[in-house]
Order: sequence, then C-alpha cells, then structure tokens
Amino acid sequence: MKVLITDIHHGNGGGHVTYILGLLRGLSHRCDFTLAAPTTGRLYREASQIPGVRVLPGFYTARVGAALSEMWRLRHFLRRESFDIVHCNGSTDHRHVMIASKMLPKPPVIIWTKHNTNRVHSLGNRLRARFGTDLCIAVSDYVAQQLAHSDYRRCTVERIYHGLDLEHYRPVSRQEKQAARLALFGPGVTEDCLVLGSVGGTDLEKGWLLLVQAVARLEPALKQRVRILVAGDPPAPAVCEQVQALGCAQQVVFPGLVKDVRSVLAACDVGFVLSYKESASYACYESLALGLPVLISNAGGLPESIEHQHEGWVVPCGDVAAIETHVRDMLCQKYCLHTVGKRARVRAEKRFDAQRFSLDTYQAYLKAKTGS
Repeated sequence: MKVLITDIHHGNGGGHVTYILGLLRGLSHRCDFTLAAPTTGRLYREASQIPGVRVLPGFYTARVGAALSEMWRLRHFLRRESFDIVHCNGSTDHRHVMIASKMLPKPPVIIWTKHNTNRVHSLGNRLRARFGTDLCIAVSDYVAQQLAHSDYRRCTVERIYHGLDLEHYRPVSRQEKQAARLALFGPGVTEDCLVLGSVGGTDLEKGWLLLVQAVARLEPALKQRVRILVAGDPPAPAVCEQVQALGCAQQVVFPGLVKDVRSVLAACDVGFVLSYKESASYACYESLALGLPVLISNAGGLPESIEHQHEGWVVPCGDVAAIETHVRDMLCQKYCLHTVGKRARVRAEKRFDAQRFSLDTYQAYLKAKTGS
C-alpha cells in the first residue's frame, strides 16, 4: 500500500509529531511510506532516520499566492506517484490535498487524523468534510463525538488510541530512580520527597502552574517535601516570576527539552497532565507506561486515560483545591503509590501498546482503501 503522510509542523510538534513517527516506525514493513513535511521540524529530521521511509520537503502555507503554487506542485506530485492513501494531520495540509486531488484520473483516498479538540464547524471544515475526507481518525472518544456531531459524520470515523513501545517505556528500578533524582536535583532530595513530573511542555495551557499554586497552599512541613519537574521549552521570565511569587522556586525544576523523556519520568513518583484542553496525551501514557500513577484534569479526552482512583486521579479542570487535596493525601500516604503505579502499567499494556495502535491504523487504511 502506497501512503503519503502530510504534516505542517516546523518545530518540535509535541505529541502530534510523536504520533506520526510511531506510525512510520510501526507500519513501514506494511506500507510504502512517503512523508512530506517542513524541513525545519523534528518530524522531518527524525523520520529521515527511519529505514524504508522516503522523506521530502512539504510546505503548506495560508498565503494565497504561495498556497496556489504549493497546491499546483502537489497536484503534479500526486498524479505522478499514484498514492493509494494520503493521510493528513492538520487543517492546512488537508486543504492542500483536497484541492490538489480534485479531478485527478486516480485520486487518492484521503484520511484525516484530528489531533485536537478545536471546533469543527467552520466553513473550511465543512468543505473538507464534504469534498476531501474519506475516513477520519479520532484519537479519543471525546474527539470521535466531536466528529459525530459535525459534517464529518458523513465520513467513516475510527477511534484509535495512541500507542507506545512498552519495552522502551518501562518501570525503572529503585537504583535507576535514585540516579535520575540525583542527576536532576542533586543530593538535597530526601527519600520522603514526593516528585511529580510532566513531559507535556511548559505552555500554561498545560496546567502545570495549577500544581504549583496547589503546592504553595501546603503548610511548610509538607511543601518542602514536594518537587515538581516540567520538561519542555524553557518558560518565559514572566512565568518564572510567577513561580517565584508563589514561593515555589525551590520546588520547581525545568529540565528543558529532553531527548529522552525517560530521564525525567524515571525520577518521579507521580506523573501529571492538568491541561485546560487535551484530545489525548502522550505525556500521560508515557507516565502510565513507566508505572507512575497520574494526576490529570477532566479536559477533553484525558479522563479516558485512566479509571479515577485506580491508576490515578481525575480532577476538575482548573480546580486548585482538588489538586491540593490529592497532593496532600499523597504526602500523608493515604494512597499506596506503588500499588497504583502497578495498575498504571497494566493500563498502558492493555490500551496504549504500539502494536495495537499500528494494527488498528492499518485496518483503518484497508477500510478506507476498499470502501468497506
């Protein structure tokens, strides 16, 4: 099966890029993949290292003059290559593919993955749903419901959860945890410290500052036992000033963008994703895979990740008091974090396995191609 994957990201791309890299690695033995993405992005760079995947520059701009030229070149490329499927991952590349494919002698089947919770009732979405989509992939039930209540309901919608290499993401030994803590905090972290970590990024919409606010409300004896790790782009000075004003500068560490998130999560007792909006979260799944309980908000598709009080805890979005209560209970050993963490790993094995993700996506490809 000959498949073109398109994406718009110039920079790191976060989970969106991780999703596509997972597809390329998991299905390169089944599909003849070509990726067309901006040369300045992490996706282009890392995909170029995957054997059997052809990686080409792809540009998808909104400016009319440039966009028309890009669509014209894309049309000639699609005609020459005769792809079975084009799998789009954004709105701009989706539009380009829709227009470039029209009136081709052998147009490709067009699949679109919705990676976010943005509304889908714009004119552009209506046009793409009617004229440029054969099948939609939703990354959570929440997103699938959004699509079902939009013009995309005319298309086949497949809900496919993300997948991880569970051999790569695995619980660490006590010795590995101690070494990771020493590397990140130095010798000042005692055994009774509670380390909460997120690899979801430092954007404020990820909700990590809510955790800092919750910790700031703890009495000093409990507060001094908490450490918070937030991996991602270094936050702006104004954000660091907010952390300082809350009296938590000693509690929070920003390790920056890390090549391997295991180096951060290995140091943690609990993972957290407290986003204001989220369709699905690799940061959450990676924590589960490492055997960490997770503290998450009820935003979007996040609550589908766990069963509340079984593999972690779900709090109302933006509720600092609820976050404080759970952190206090963790510090006071109300929860057996080891037991909750073992259940977290089982959850990852059952729902977020890379092989299941790849197979489900391949079955969606076959369904779209055959029209069955």
